[in-house]
Amino acid sequence: MTVRVLLVDDQPLVRSGLRVLIADTDDLEVVGEAGGGAEAVELAARLRPDVVVMDIRMPGMDGIEATRRITAADGDTARVLVLTTFDEDDHVYGALRAGASGFAVKDMALDDILAAVRVVAAGDALIAPAVTRRLIADFVGRDPGVLPVRPSRSVEGVTEREREVLTLVGLGRSNQEIAEELYISMATTKSHVARLFTKLGARDRVQLVIIAYELGIVAPSR
Repeated sequence: MTVRVLLVDDQPLVRSGLRVLIADTDDLEVVGEAGGGAEAVELAARLRPDVVVMDIRMPGMDGIEATRRITAADGDTARVLVLTTFDEDDHVYGALRAGASGFAVKDMALDDILAAVRVVAAGDALIAPAVTRRLIADFVGRDPGVLPVRPSRSVEGVTEREREVLTLVGLGRSNQEIAEELYISMATTKSHVARLFTKLGARDRVQLVIIAYELGIVAPSR
């Protein structure tokens, strides 16, 4: 099954490079391009892509607001992959809270960017646990103000074992690592993660990471 991709970046050269890169694959297809957030929202609603590769810093409507609108749209199943520059961009955390399912760094190897698109399309937001842990901890740690003073979500109904699993997800552990650390099977780990999605209203694993930080279950780096 071909993954339908919408490219969003205000730099035509970036879009062109990604388009050429994707054209060489058998399982990915560019169905549209947008040079700004407002255009991205309109095209996402009309073209119904599987994945939107979204830049953050754009004139007019930025990538965070565009992500929020795309993921909040009724019936829209598109997942947003944020494409950013890690060393300069302080808005990744905001983009993830807006509903982005993952992120890629612009100076990543091209094959890694393609792999990121596939990972997000498959519904697994963690491109690499170590990268997720590094990014989330760094951006949350830079600005304590991004976290609410009190938890914004309830953990009522979450069992002690599920809380342990949520803690490890928040630390960027993969299912395999969680299973090994808690001495449980992969099937049991997946069941716990699935129940956390339902109980906490999370769209994917990245949102579970965010929730773990918001609830104070995982402490941000300082």
